[in-house]
Amino acid sequence: MDEIIEIYNKLGGIISQEDFLKKVDEKVDQMSGLCDMRTAAMLVAHDLGVSETETSTQKIADITPESGNVRLIAKVISVFPAKEFNRNDGTVGRVANLIVADETGSVRLTLWDEKADIVKTGDIEIGQSFQISGYVKEGYSGVEVNIGNNGVLCESDEDVEASVASTNIEDVKNGMGDLNLKGKVLDVSDVRTFNRKDGTTGKVSNITIGDETGKIRVTLWDEKTELASELNQDDSLEIINAYARENNFNQQVEVQVGSRTLLKKIDEDISYSENFTPISDIIPGESYSIKGSVSGLGDLREFSRDDGTVNMVSNIYVSDDTGRIRVALWGDHALLVDELDIDTKVEIMDAFSKSGFNDEIELSAGNRTRIVVL
Repeated sequence: MDEIIEIYNKLGGIISQEDFLKKVDEKVDQMSGLCDMRTAAMLVAHDLGVSETETSTQKIADITPESGNVRLIAKVISVFPAKEFNRNDGTVGRVANLIVADETGSVRLTLWDEKADIVKTGDIEIGQSFQISGYVKEGYSGVEVNIGNNGVLCESDEDVEASVASTNIEDVKNGMGDLNLKGKVLDVSDVRTFNRKDGTTGKVSNITIGDETGKIRVTLWDEKTELASELNQDDSLEIINAYARENNFNQQVEVQVGSRTLLKKIDEDISYSENFTPISDIIPGESYSIKGSVSGLGDLREFSRDDGTVNMVSNIYVSDDTGRIRVALWGDHALLVDELDIDTKVEIMDAFSKSGFNDEIELSAGNRTRIVVL
């Protein structure tokens, strides 16, 4: 109680002690047990506009490895599951991680034991704001704030504007985690369902985003696919806490979006310009974007796959100032052959090159390819 009265004494008499203690009790009840009396008193003092006291908070951008104990108010942007581990003394410990942000940046929180249990029970969700008190140390991925049983993690009513540093698309490398990106939506695929090995059904969708440094394919899994139906070409999108991995099909790095990733549309003008390759520069085994004029049209034909399903394919030729190349159109793309004429201008994005008949290089336009008829 002495700590509570000490905090009250710093308010300068702007409220009676009785009313202050009543508000503290209300705050504890409001936080459903996530908040102790001392933290509740600090939050009440903050609500009353007192900042130049022990209750004052720091901004994430000001946190350094030498900061020691810090207090901050930040919004949760990602939640990682709690894990158990064995200590040297034979006891079992628990640990969990959050990524939180304020308007100045983001930082990882490491929660230990009782505080990690709050994650395990599902009482922390993306988008919540928290009053945080912990100690700073250098972690495996940079500066992090550690919160043990004596630390503070208490929900706050304050509306926090979260800001995170973004990686340029050209800098995304295989294996990167805690990945934040901003990009313009270039393409959105339909949501597909699939069966997992354990018999459950999953959902997947793909989008392509670009910034001024390049473009990248993004894979959305399960509940995150719901956003795909809300996206349109040229929307601006922010992705927080994704990870990158190499695609086994073409060895290209892609961004993976799972349950711990935050996606949101943003009102920001992101510039992107497609990088078109001259036809004469195309070599086998790469993905290319080309633009030119249709200089040849083949027939549409259907064929049966090994699994008994029916697919379609057609062929066209495209020419630019440097050469001419055959393009195989697969699936729904194959129907374009009936809409095109000689000299029609087209842009074909992300078609895969290979050696075809007589070792001539050709492009294959499949479900990863986007075609624009001009």
